[in-house]
Amino acid sequence: MKNRKIFVACDDSNIKNIKKIIAHTKTNKFQIIPKFGLQFFYSRNGRRFLENIKNDFWLDLKINDIPQTATSAIESLKDLKKCKYITVHANGGLEMLKAVKKNSKKINKGLKILGVTVLTSLNNKSLKEIGHTKKVEQLVLKQADLINKSGCDGIVCSAKEALMVRKKYKKLLIITPGIRLPGDSSNDQMRIMTPKDAFKNKVSGIVIGRSLTKGSIKHNIRRLFDHLNK
Repeated sequence: MKNRKIFVACDDSNIKNIKKIIAHTKTNKFQIIPKFGLQFFYSRNGRRFLENIKNDFWLDLKINDIPQTATSAIESLKDLKKCKYITVHANGGLEMLKAVKKNSKKINKGLKILGVTVLTSLNNKSLKEIGHTKKVEQLVLKQADLINKSGCDGIVCSAKEALMVRKKYKKLLIITPGIRLPGDSSNDQMRIMTPKDAFKNKVSGIVIGRSLTKGSIKHNIRRLFDHLNK
C-alpha cells in the first residue's frame, strides 16, 4: 500500500485549516502528499507558506500559455524547494510541454511535470459546448500522446480513462483526481471513481479531497484504509 501515491487536495485559503489537513493526514498506513491548487496559491499568505513548508508537495497550477511565459512561470517557482510535482495543461501544445519539461531540469532535477488532460468536471456535452468534436476518451488519448512525446513525467486524467491510457503508455505516471469514497457526494465532478477501483485501473496515484477533508479527517483516513483493504 505504501507504493500507492495518495495526494490530498488542500482546497482552502485558510492557513490554519491547511495546517490541520497536513497534520491530520499524517499516518503510518500510507504516505499522503498535500496538493495545493489555485485557491491556496493565489491567497494572500499561500505562496509564503509554501516557501517554508517542510513537506514534499504538489503544486497544481495547470500552467497553460505560450512556451516562453510558461517556462518563465516555472523559473519563478525555483524557491519552492519542497515542490515535487507541477502541472501544465496539454492544451498549451507540444512545444509548451517540451519547453516546460526542459526548463524544469535546470531548477530541480527531481521535479515531476504532469500534463493535465480533460478536467474531471467535464463530460461529452461540456466538450461539445466548448467546441471540441472529439469525445472525452478520444481527446484524453490525443492529449496523452502530446504529453508522452514532450518527455513530461506523467498525465492527469480521470480514472475512467486511466486503463485505456495505461495500455498505451506503460511508463507514464497516471494521477487521477475525481476520487470519492463509496457513498460520498460527487459535488462538481462528472467522471468519478472510488480509490480501490482507480487503483484497479492501473493508476500511479489518486487525488482525494472532500472525501478526506470534510468532517473528521482522522475518521476519513480510517475509511480510506478500510476501503483499500477490503
